[in-house]
Parts: sequence; C-alpha cells; structure tokens
Amino acid sequence: MTNPTAAMLVIGDEILSGRTRDSNTHYLAGELTQRGIRLMEARVVADDHAAIVEAVNDLRGRWDHLFTSGGIGPTHDDITADAVAAAFGLGISHRADAMALLQAHYDRAGLEFNTARQRMARIPDTAALIDNPVSTAPGFTLGNVHVMAGVPNIFQAMVASVLPKLTGGEPLLSQSLRVNRGEGEIAGPFAALAAEFPDLSMGSYPFIQNGAHGTNLVIRGTDPAQLDAAMTKLCALFS
Repeated sequence: MTNPTAAMLVIGDEILSGRTRDSNTHYLAGELTQRGIRLMEARVVADDHAAIVEAVNDLRGRWDHLFTSGGIGPTHDDITADAVAAAFGLGISHRADAMALLQAHYDRAGLEFNTARQRMARIPDTAALIDNPVSTAPGFTLGNVHVMAGVPNIFQAMVASVLPKLTGGEPLLSQSLRVNRGEGEIAGPFAALAAEFPDLSMGSYPFIQNGAHGTNLVIRGTDPAQLDAAMTKLCALFS
C-alpha cells in the first residue's frame, strides 16, 4: 500500500518577518510520520488573500491532505477562512454551531462575545468543524484541507482532533549511524547502498564537533526487514 501524502501551508506575515518561529511544521511532520502519512511539501505565505488562494488550490490538488496553520483569529488580518472559501468557490458566514460554541465559552469566561470574537465563527459552507479543546474557537475541514490555528498548543490540539479520522499507512521507521568521516569520504559507498535498496530513503547529515568532521547517516522506510538489512550493510561499510 502506498502511504498517503500531505502538505503544510503556514500562513502569516509574522513568520516571514522572523518575528515568530514556525514550530507547527516540525510538530506536524512528526505526528504524520507516526500515522504513516508522508509530508511531502511545506510552504509559507503572507497574509495575502490571493497568495493563500493560489497556494491552497495548488497544494490540495497535488497531495492527499493539506494542513494549514494561522490566520483564523479575531483580527482584520486573519483572512485564512475567507481565502479557503474562495479557493473552493464557496460562501462563508457565521455558522450557528460555531457561534453557539463561542457564545458559551465567552459566557463562562464572563467576557463579551463581541464582533471581533464573532469573526472566529465564520466558517465556509459545508465545512466540518475541528474541535479546539484549548480555546474553543474551531478550525475546519473542507474537502482534503484542514484549517487550524497558528498558536502552537492550539494547533497541536487540533491535529489530535483530525488525525484519528484520517486513513494512514505504514509508519515510517528510521535507523541511524554516526561516523567520524566527512560526507566527501562516504558519499560513494553510501550512494551505492541507496541504489541497492530503492524502497528505502537514505540521507547524510554532516556535523562538526570539537573541530572534527563527521556525518550522521539515516535510513528510513516502512519495511523493518529491509531496514535491518540495509543497516547491517551500512555498519559493515563504515565500521
């Protein structure tokens, strides 16, 4: 069985300006790996309607799933929901179910459910809500697009809500070997080993420690027997 694929779209001027560090892609990659879904591409776009629409339509057409983070809050620059609705050619409105969730949340908190906060209940037509146990304001799924908050702990909670509903594949396994040799020294035999095991993914990651060059060699795959066989040969090459 071929594992499902996914892409990540990070939305926000604050990421591109360097003001905020994106940790959501790193988190999603790890969760998808465990689920057997291959993250194939990650992209960052500004808070620009046309750019978001273009990226959503491109990525949702190329991969089995698209996850987005950012731009679904209460402020004027939170335009992700509108852009996703436009990408699908759908309308968007204050959904009764989302409004009820948020009204109850702000009533419990003793806060006004004002116009700005009501923006978080604007959901594209036909979308399914994504549960948010942290701050209540929902994300949503539309087709193969899963739209989630940018705040890391809320994003993580939404991922936990979505992933059990998705069909995964074989979990991606990995083994690694650290060698005290530079990439230029090991490149030839390592490439030959990769050619011998085309169903496995092999990568080399150099480091410098205490002035000495070394390389971490990593082999990834879904077949434990193949992975073990390749690692046995790798260790023999560089022992």
